[in-house]
Amino acid sequence: MTEEGDKEFRPVNQILGTQPSLGPIPADQIIPWIVIALVSYFIINGFFGGLFADEWQKWLWTVLITAWGIATWWILTGGRSWRFLSKFIGVPTWTRGVARYKSFLAFYYERKNRKTKSRNQRSRR
Repeated sequence: MTEEGDKEFRPVNQILGTQPSLGPIPADQIIPWIVIALVSYFIINGFFGGLFADEWQKWLWTVLITAWGIATWWILTGGRSWRFLSKFIGVPTWTRGVARYKSFLAFYYERKNRKTKSRNQRSRR
């Protein structure tokens, strides 16, 4: 190729390789968020509906529980969840140790065999 061909820029589609989204909301989070919102609505209005005196209290608690559930789901399954979750991985404690093997089934036989082996080796000398 000529030097002019090497210096030319090639247009690149910047959308290639990116995750689809609706604004700041990732597309793979939409269905779980809808499920979380519906479950929180049914829990507050179905099970605990009689506990609230006013209608706005039901909606307040529905919105709060929905926001809590969505935030938790996004932290656990988001694109960079490792940033948050990697803080909770414990560091292993490495130790060195030497332990003699002890058989649970043939413990007495090994002791007997050790005595006979040492006697046999002495008698051969």
